[in-house]
Amino acid sequence: MNDFDDLTPDKILRCAEESLNKNFSGYLHPLPSYINRVYEIESSDGDRYIIKFYRPGRWSLDALIDEHDFILDCLEDEIPVVPPLELNGGGTISKEGEIYYAIFNKKSGRLIELNSDDDWVRLGAIVGRMHRVGALYDADNRVVIHPSQTTKNDIDFLIDNDFIPDPYKTDFIRLTDVLLDIITPLFDNVPLQRIHGDCHAGNILERPGEGLMLIDFDDMATGPIVNDLWLLLPGYYLDCPKEMELLIEGYNQFSHFNPKFLKLIEPLRAMRMIYFTSWCASQIDDYKFRHNFPDWGNPGFWEKEINDLEVQLSIILEEQKS
Repeated sequence: MNDFDDLTPDKILRCAEESLNKNFSGYLHPLPSYINRVYEIESSDGDRYIIKFYRPGRWSLDALIDEHDFILDCLEDEIPVVPPLELNGGGTISKEGEIYYAIFNKKSGRLIELNSDDDWVRLGAIVGRMHRVGALYDADNRVVIHPSQTTKNDIDFLIDNDFIPDPYKTDFIRLTDVLLDIITPLFDNVPLQRIHGDCHAGNILERPGEGLMLIDFDDMATGPIVNDLWLLLPGYYLDCPKEMELLIEGYNQFSHFNPKFLKLIEPLRAMRMIYFTSWCASQIDDYKFRHNFPDWGNPGFWEKEINDLEVQLSIILEEQKS
Protein backbone atom coordinates (compact mmCIF):
# COMPACT_ATOMS: atom_id res chain seq x y z
CA MET A 1 0.00 0.00 0.00
CA ASN A 2 1.85 3.09 -1.26
CA ASP A 3 -0.91 5.71 -1.00
CA PHE A 4 -4.30 6.29 0.57
CA ASP A 5 -6.26 4.64 -2.26
CA ASP A 6 -5.97 1.20 -0.66
CA LEU A 7 -6.77 2.41 2.84
CA THR A 8 -10.02 0.48 3.21
CA PRO A 9 -12.16 0.31 6.38
CA ASP A 10 -11.11 -3.29 6.93
CA LYS A 11 -7.40 -2.36 6.83
CA ILE A 12 -7.93 0.63 9.13
CA LEU A 13 -9.71 -1.45 11.77
CA ARG A 14 -7.20 -4.30 11.43
CA CYS A 15 -4.36 -1.84 12.11
CA ALA A 16 -6.12 -0.66 15.26
CA GLU A 17 -6.87 -4.17 16.50
CA GLU A 18 -3.35 -5.45 15.92
CA SER A 19 -1.71 -2.34 17.38
CA LEU A 20 -3.78 -2.16 20.58
CA ASN A 21 -4.69 -5.83 20.96
CA LYS A 22 -8.34 -4.85 21.17
CA ASN A 23 -11.47 -5.71 19.22
CA PHE A 24 -13.13 -2.84 17.40
CA SER A 25 -16.69 -2.28 16.26
CA GLY A 26 -17.49 -1.27 12.70
CA TYR A 27 -17.70 2.40 13.66
CA LEU A 28 -15.36 4.41 11.42
CA HIS A 29 -15.81 8.16 11.10
CA PRO A 30 -13.42 10.16 8.86
CA LEU A 31 -12.27 13.47 10.33
CA PRO A 32 -11.30 16.59 8.33
CA SER A 33 -7.67 16.44 7.20
CA TYR A 34 -6.20 17.32 3.81
CA ILE A 35 -2.68 16.13 4.47
CA ASN A 36 -3.27 12.92 6.39
CA ARG A 37 -6.14 10.49 6.79
CA VAL A 38 -7.65 10.59 10.28
CA TYR A 39 -10.50 8.48 11.62
CA GLU A 40 -12.46 8.17 14.83
CA ILE A 41 -12.96 4.53 15.76
CA GLU A 42 -14.62 2.67 18.61
CA SER A 43 -13.51 -0.43 20.46
CA SER A 44 -15.96 -3.17 21.32
CA ASP A 45 -16.01 -1.98 24.93
CA GLY A 46 -17.12 1.50 23.82
CA ASP A 47 -13.85 3.46 24.08
CA ARG A 48 -13.23 5.98 21.31
CA TYR A 49 -9.83 6.41 19.63
CA ILE A 50 -8.32 8.47 16.84
CA ILE A 51 -6.16 6.64 14.30
CA LYS A 52 -3.98 8.86 12.12
CA PHE A 53 -2.35 7.71 8.88
CA TYR A 54 0.46 10.02 7.81
CA ARG A 55 0.76 10.98 4.17
CA PRO A 56 3.43 8.80 2.52
CA GLY A 57 6.64 10.65 1.73
CA ARG A 58 5.87 13.73 3.80
CA TRP A 59 7.74 12.82 6.98
CA SER A 60 10.44 10.28 7.64
CA LEU A 61 10.09 7.92 10.59
CA ASP A 62 12.70 9.94 12.49
CA ALA A 63 10.72 13.14 11.85
CA LEU A 64 7.55 11.53 13.21
CA ILE A 65 9.47 10.36 16.26
CA ASP A 66 10.60 13.97 16.81
CA GLU A 67 6.94 15.04 16.81
CA HIS A 68 5.89 12.32 19.24
CA ASP A 69 8.88 12.98 21.51
CA PHE A 70 7.86 16.64 21.77
CA ILE A 71 4.29 15.71 22.69
CA LEU A 72 5.50 13.20 25.28
CA ASP A 73 7.96 15.75 26.71
CA CYS A 74 5.03 18.14 27.14
CA LEU A 75 3.01 15.41 28.82
CA GLU A 76 5.86 14.68 31.22
CA ASP A 77 5.83 18.36 32.19
CA GLU A 78 2.05 18.07 32.83
CA ILE A 79 1.13 20.25 29.86
CA PRO A 80 -2.31 19.14 28.60
CA VAL A 81 -1.79 17.38 25.24
CA VAL A 82 -3.10 14.25 23.54
CA PRO A 83 -0.18 11.78 23.55
CA PRO A 84 0.24 8.94 21.06
CA LEU A 85 -0.42 5.52 22.56
CA GLU A 86 2.17 2.81 23.01
CA LEU A 87 1.53 0.18 20.30
CA ASN A 88 2.17 -3.54 20.27
CA GLY A 89 5.79 -4.13 19.39
CA GLY A 90 6.95 -0.98 21.18
CA GLY A 91 6.97 2.65 20.18
CA THR A 92 4.13 4.95 19.18
CA ILE A 93 4.35 4.51 15.40
CA SER A 94 3.51 1.51 13.25
CA LYS A 95 3.27 0.96 9.52
CA GLU A 96 0.74 -0.40 7.04
CA GLY A 97 2.45 -0.87 3.70
CA GLU A 98 4.31 2.40 3.16
CA ILE A 99 2.05 4.41 5.45
CA TYR A 100 3.01 5.23 9.03
CA TYR A 101 0.22 5.56 11.56
CA ALA A 102 -0.37 6.34 15.22
CA ILE A 103 -3.31 5.98 17.59
CA PHE A 104 -4.54 8.42 20.22
CA ASN A 105 -7.26 8.42 22.84
CA LYS A 106 -10.12 10.64 21.79
CA LYS A 107 -10.30 13.76 23.94
CA SER A 108 -13.03 16.30 23.41
CA GLY A 109 -12.96 20.02 24.06
CA ARG A 110 -14.35 23.26 22.73
CA LEU A 111 -12.56 26.04 20.95
CA ILE A 112 -11.21 28.64 23.32
CA GLU A 113 -13.30 31.81 23.56
CA LEU A 114 -11.18 34.91 24.00
CA ASN A 115 -13.59 37.15 25.87
CA SER A 116 -11.32 38.71 28.49
CA ASP A 117 -7.79 39.85 29.15
CA ASP A 118 -7.32 36.79 31.34
CA ASP A 119 -8.14 34.51 28.39
CA TRP A 120 -5.28 36.02 26.38
CA VAL A 121 -2.90 35.71 29.34
CA ARG A 122 -3.84 32.03 29.78
CA LEU A 123 -3.24 31.48 26.07
CA GLY A 124 0.22 33.01 26.26
CA ALA A 125 0.98 30.99 29.39
CA ILE A 126 0.35 27.59 27.81
CA VAL A 127 2.54 28.53 24.84
CA GLY A 128 5.25 29.64 27.26
CA ARG A 129 5.02 26.30 29.07
CA MET A 130 5.29 24.42 25.78
CA HIS A 131 8.32 26.46 24.67
CA ARG A 132 10.06 25.90 28.00
CA VAL A 133 9.87 22.19 27.23
CA GLY A 134 10.66 22.72 23.55
CA ALA A 135 13.97 24.34 24.42
CA LEU A 136 15.17 21.24 26.28
CA TYR A 137 15.98 19.14 23.21
CA ASP A 138 16.53 19.48 19.48
CA ALA A 139 14.42 18.10 16.63
CA ASP A 140 17.07 17.28 14.06
CA ASN A 141 14.66 15.74 11.56
CA ARG A 142 12.00 18.47 11.35
CA VAL A 143 11.86 21.46 9.04
CA VAL A 144 13.57 24.68 10.09
CA ILE A 145 11.36 27.76 9.75
CA HIS A 146 13.82 30.19 8.24
CA PRO A 147 13.73 32.18 4.98
CA SER A 148 16.84 30.49 3.60
CA GLN A 149 15.46 27.02 4.31
CA THR A 150 11.71 26.44 4.37
CA THR A 151 10.73 29.52 2.38
CA LYS A 152 13.44 29.10 -0.25
CA ASN A 153 12.44 25.45 -0.64
CA ASP A 154 8.75 26.36 -0.99
CA ILE A 155 9.54 28.95 -3.66
CA ASP A 156 11.77 26.56 -5.59
CA PHE A 157 9.11 23.85 -5.43
CA LEU A 158 6.49 26.12 -6.99
CA ILE A 159 8.82 27.38 -9.72
CA ASP A 160 10.64 24.17 -10.58
CA ASN A 161 7.42 22.17 -10.93
CA ASP A 162 5.73 24.75 -13.19
CA PHE A 163 2.76 25.40 -10.93
CA ILE A 164 2.85 29.11 -11.81
CA PRO A 165 1.55 30.09 -15.29
CA ASP A 166 4.00 32.10 -17.39
CA PRO A 167 2.08 35.37 -17.20
CA TYR A 168 2.58 35.36 -13.42
CA LYS A 169 5.88 33.53 -12.97
CA THR A 170 8.05 36.59 -13.61
CA ASP A 171 6.23 38.67 -11.01
CA PHE A 172 6.34 35.82 -8.50
CA ILE A 173 10.10 35.37 -8.91
CA ARG A 174 10.68 39.12 -8.66
CA LEU A 175 8.58 39.46 -5.53
CA THR A 176 10.04 36.47 -3.74
CA ASP A 177 13.62 37.45 -4.61
CA VAL A 178 13.07 40.89 -3.06
CA LEU A 179 11.29 39.36 -0.08
CA LEU A 180 14.09 36.92 0.70
CA ASP A 181 16.72 39.66 0.38
CA ILE A 182 14.85 41.82 2.89
CA ILE A 183 13.76 39.31 5.52
CA THR A 184 16.64 36.84 5.65
CA PRO A 185 18.99 39.19 7.57
CA LEU A 186 16.23 39.77 10.15
CA PHE A 187 16.68 36.18 11.30
CA ASP A 188 20.38 36.59 12.05
CA ASN A 189 21.14 35.55 15.64
CA VAL A 190 17.51 34.65 16.33
CA PRO A 191 17.36 31.49 18.48
CA LEU A 192 15.55 28.55 16.92
CA GLN A 193 14.00 25.74 18.94
CA ARG A 194 11.21 23.18 18.92
CA ILE A 195 7.84 24.90 18.40
CA HIS A 196 4.30 23.80 17.64
CA GLY A 197 4.48 25.26 14.13
CA ASP A 198 0.71 25.66 13.61
CA CYS A 199 -0.32 27.27 16.87
CA HIS A 200 -3.54 29.02 15.87
CA ALA A 201 -6.56 29.19 18.16
CA GLY A 202 -8.17 26.18 16.45
CA ASN A 203 -5.40 23.99 17.84
CA ILE A 204 -5.96 25.03 21.45
CA LEU A 205 -9.04 23.56 23.09
CA GLU A 206 -10.78 24.44 26.33
CA ARG A 207 -11.65 21.44 28.50
CA PRO A 208 -14.15 22.58 31.13
CA GLY A 209 -12.68 22.10 34.58
CA GLU A 210 -9.24 21.23 33.17
CA GLY A 211 -8.08 24.33 31.32
CA LEU A 212 -6.43 24.60 27.91
CA MET A 213 -5.13 21.69 25.83
CA LEU A 214 -2.73 21.80 22.87
CA ILE A 215 -3.56 19.58 19.90
CA ASP A 216 -2.28 18.74 16.39
CA PHE A 217 1.53 18.87 16.45
CA ASP A 218 1.67 17.65 12.83
CA ASP A 219 3.54 20.79 11.67
CA MET A 220 5.90 20.80 14.65
CA ALA A 221 9.14 22.45 13.58
CA THR A 222 12.34 24.13 14.65
CA GLY A 223 11.80 27.87 14.47
CA PRO A 224 11.58 31.24 16.24
CA ILE A 225 9.27 31.27 19.26
CA VAL A 226 7.27 34.24 17.99
CA ASN A 227 5.91 31.99 15.25
CA ASP A 228 3.68 30.29 17.84
CA LEU A 229 2.38 33.62 19.14
CA TRP A 230 1.57 35.73 16.11
CA LEU A 231 -0.72 33.02 14.71
CA LEU A 232 -2.97 33.56 17.73
CA LEU A 233 -3.56 37.23 16.93
CA PRO A 234 -6.91 38.25 15.40
CA GLY A 235 -5.20 40.46 12.81
CA TYR A 236 -2.01 42.31 11.99
CA TYR A 237 0.23 42.93 14.99
CA LEU A 238 0.00 46.72 14.65
CA ASP A 239 -3.80 46.44 14.80
CA CYS A 240 -3.88 44.36 17.98
CA PRO A 241 -0.96 45.37 20.22
CA LYS A 242 -3.01 44.83 23.38
CA GLU A 243 -3.62 41.17 22.55
CA MET A 244 0.08 40.61 21.91
CA GLU A 245 0.98 42.40 25.13
CA LEU A 246 -1.33 40.06 27.06
CA LEU A 247 0.03 36.99 25.28
CA ILE A 248 3.56 38.02 26.21
CA GLU A 249 2.49 38.67 29.80
CA GLY A 250 1.28 35.09 30.09
CA TYR A 251 4.22 33.72 28.13
CA ASN A 252 6.77 35.38 30.42
CA GLN A 253 5.36 33.50 33.40
CA PHE A 254 7.13 30.39 32.07
CA SER A 255 9.58 31.47 29.35
CA HIS A 256 11.29 34.66 28.26
CA PHE A 257 10.11 36.63 25.24
CA ASN A 258 12.49 39.19 23.75
CA PRO A 259 10.52 42.12 22.23
CA LYS A 260 12.97 42.30 19.32
CA PHE A 261 11.32 39.13 17.98
CA LEU A 262 8.22 41.19 17.14
CA LYS A 263 9.98 42.41 13.99
CA LEU A 264 9.69 38.88 12.61
CA ILE A 265 5.89 38.75 12.65
CA GLU A 266 5.16 40.24 9.22
CA PRO A 267 8.06 38.37 7.55
CA LEU A 268 6.71 35.17 9.09
CA ARG A 269 3.25 36.01 7.74
CA ALA A 270 4.71 36.33 4.24
CA MET A 271 6.58 33.05 4.71
CA ARG A 272 3.37 31.32 5.79
CA MET A 273 1.55 32.65 2.73
CA ILE A 274 4.19 31.08 0.49
CA TYR A 275 4.21 27.89 2.54
CA PHE A 276 0.44 27.53 2.19
CA THR A 277 0.64 27.99 -1.58
CA SER A 278 3.35 25.35 -1.79
CA TRP A 279 1.37 23.04 0.48
CA CYS A 280 -1.66 23.41 -1.79
CA ALA A 281 0.47 22.62 -4.84
CA SER A 282 1.67 19.41 -3.23
CA GLN A 283 -1.98 18.33 -2.77
CA ILE A 284 -3.09 19.13 -6.30
CA ASP A 285 -3.77 15.51 -7.25
CA ASP A 286 -5.68 14.67 -4.08
CA TYR A 287 -9.40 14.35 -4.79
CA LYS A 288 -10.33 15.79 -1.40
CA PHE A 289 -8.18 18.84 -2.06
CA ARG A 290 -9.63 19.38 -5.54
CA HIS A 291 -13.13 19.15 -4.12
CA ASN A 292 -12.42 21.81 -1.49
CA PHE A 293 -10.21 24.09 -3.62
CA PRO A 294 -11.64 23.80 -7.17
CA ASP A 295 -10.22 27.16 -8.31
CA TRP A 296 -6.68 26.63 -7.06
CA GLY A 297 -4.08 27.39 -9.72
CA ASN A 298 -6.32 29.18 -12.22
CA PRO A 299 -5.41 32.70 -13.49
CA GLY A 300 -7.68 34.38 -10.94
CA PHE A 301 -5.98 32.52 -8.13
CA TRP A 302 -2.49 33.57 -9.21
CA GLU A 303 -3.53 37.17 -9.79
CA LYS A 304 -4.78 37.35 -6.21
CA GLU A 305 -1.70 35.51 -4.92
CA ILE A 306 0.67 37.99 -6.57
CA ASN A 307 -1.37 40.93 -5.31
CA ASP A 308 -1.42 39.58 -1.74
CA LEU A 309 2.36 39.11 -1.80
CA GLU A 310 2.84 42.64 -3.08
CA VAL A 311 0.68 44.01 -0.27
CA GLN A 312 2.55 41.97 2.33
CA LEU A 313 5.91 43.07 0.97
CA SER A 314 4.80 46.71 1.19
CA ILE A 315 3.80 46.18 4.83
CA ILE A 316 7.22 44.72 5.61
CA LEU A 317 9.01 47.55 3.83
CA GLU A 318 6.95 50.15 5.68
CA GLU A 319 7.69 48.45 8.98
CA GLN A 320 11.40 48.56 8.25
CA LYS A 321 11.23 52.37 8.07
CA SER A 322 9.85 52.70 11.60
